[in-house]
Amino acid sequence: MDIVLYYAPITCALAPYITLTEAGAKFEVRALNFRKNEHHSPEYLKINPKHKVPLLVVDGGVLSESVAIQTWIARAFPQARLLPADPWQELQAISLMSWCSGGIHPFLARINSPQRVCDVPGTEESVKRLATANLMELFKVADDLLAGREFFFDHFTAPDAHFFWCQRRARQFGLDLSGFKHCAAHFERVLQRPSVQKLYAFEKSVQEAFAKAA
Repeated sequence: MDIVLYYAPITCALAPYITLTEAGAKFEVRALNFRKNEHHSPEYLKINPKHKVPLLVVDGGVLSESVAIQTWIARAFPQARLLPADPWQELQAISLMSWCSGGIHPFLARINSPQRVCDVPGTEESVKRLATANLMELFKVADDLLAGREFFFDHFTAPDAHFFWCQRRARQFGLDLSGFKHCAAHFERVLQRPSVQKLYAFEKSVQEAFAKAA
């Protein structure tokens, strides 16, 4: 099986990198330099007109969108137990990933690029403030879900990887998550996993290569 992951540093493409690593999959990573607009290149747009990452190419077939990619990885490598075995719990896990992707991620994007949702002069701080307020509500929901648990389910699954990225990105923006002790414990727990440490080392190498090529 030929697996290629299109990836960019810092982005949510780290989640499938982590789960592919957890699965023991052999995969190639093709890193895109967003600062050079490589995700808008004719070559990339030809295979992914959405110009986003992650993108998974499996034996020539193209799959976009994080939830679909994570679900495929879990089903292709069942021994990794990246989704719960129980059908109802599996749907709960997919629901959590959808929430990370469609509920949390958009507000993180507003903080990163407020001008993309409102170009009225002087509104950037207001957009960030409102996005932050919404994120605090969402992290409270996650904190309650993680109370008394190491992971969202009884072992590490794909939603843990996706939510790890959500927390990491929020921290990179300087959001104060100190009130969410269960989220913080989850973040530290996932951070120690070998798959995540491998991701961090890979990300650093890509960033260094991009800096040299600048």
